[in-house]
Amino acid sequence: MKRANTFDVVPQSKEDEELLRRLLDASAALWNEINYERRENYADPDGDVWEISEYRGRYGGVLGASTVQQIERKNREAWNSFFSLKKKGEANGKPGFWGNAEDGRELRTYIRNTSYSVKWGEYSRLEILVGKDLKDKYGLGHHERLRLEVRGDPNWKEYEKQGRLELFYDEQAQTFRAFQPVTIDDSRLAHPLASEEAALDIGANNLVACTTTTGQQYLYEGRELFERFRETTREIARLQSLLENGRYSSHRIRRLYDRRTKRRDHAQNALVRDLIERLYKEGVSTVYVGALTDVLNTHWSVEANAKTHNFWAFRAFVNRLACTAEEYGISVEVRSEAWTSQECPNCGSTEGTTRHCDTLTCPCGFEGHADLTASETFLRRQTTVTRSMARPVCLKWDDHNWSESPRSVPNEEHTNPQVASVGR
Repeated sequence: MKRANTFDVVPQSKEDEELLRRLLDASAALWNEINYERRENYADPDGDVWEISEYRGRYGGVLGASTVQQIERKNREAWNSFFSLKKKGEANGKPGFWGNAEDGRELRTYIRNTSYSVKWGEYSRLEILVGKDLKDKYGLGHHERLRLEVRGDPNWKEYEKQGRLELFYDEQAQTFRAFQPVTIDDSRLAHPLASEEAALDIGANNLVACTTTTGQQYLYEGRELFERFRETTREIARLQSLLENGRYSSHRIRRLYDRRTKRRDHAQNALVRDLIERLYKEGVSTVYVGALTDVLNTHWSVEANAKTHNFWAFRAFVNRLACTAEEYGISVEVRSEAWTSQECPNCGSTEGTTRHCDTLTCPCGFEGHADLTASETFLRRQTTVTRSMARPVCLKWDDHNWSESPRSVPNEEHTNPQVASVGR
């Protein structure tokens, strides 16, 4: 099972911090040189993107040969991903640069799994390999590594194998951070408490509407989150319009992109963890998620498209959901949910229904919360639901946690008493 530890890294002296910054800055400079050469080769009809210069001689003294190799490999992976998405018609642009010398580079590097070690304990530490030139300049011995303090409480202190370490400077938090992929023994997985099922409706305004075969319903509101995301996007666009010709970004724009992404990912990570823990307690063993194409085909608009692709980062969300669910022995399956958000659960009509904001109404008399109704309809297409629905749990984000809202879900009651249990 693949997992990851994220933790803060703290230099123990000003000299150590200076050394670390030089290491990360040189890594960014190397990435930019490799990427520039590959972009030039890509633009040349006779060029070969994969044929690049030898950089170990120039950067090995600072970074060490293994780190030069890892950055070359990471750049190759980025280009492979670009070509793969381009083949599918989904590429948004060639791999970008890690800042520049004028505005400041992104301080980031990748350390091979054999070139670092992490020791956990009362005084946790990270030791990484650096090049001979840096060792000589900062007084490290021939076999000595840069030792850094580690702060945080990683989830996976015991693992079978560690992967390539990503080390970077988080400008927003003004701290160095590390991302360590690890392989965990599958025996540490939990097992479902029962064989219940759940279905998720990924909404444009409500992030997730969930219905389970136990009769529980959860609604995670997303309007405020998306509005903040959109405000940051507008500010990025404004700043880009002020750039001189030939420039595509700036230090401030990169910080805004970074802040926007981290704010979104933090909320989504917390949502996934909160939801999966709730479902595990309900005895859920299988979660169904609607396919992205169904969402776009049914609700396509400029705003919905922006929410689905940019804010939601749908594929990343499903991967995050599956990854977290795996820890609890829960499987995630992507299924078609076409027209579930238009289908009346009372008469089965899709043409006569009307959706306005969070409300779904039908001439037959049905009225209910659109997203919760859609998730229940989606679930009923996958399995048999015999229990009536309990009062929905509405959750809101407070920048730290998803908390249950004291108010009831809008449109909880239905005008047709015969369907009062549907969508509640």
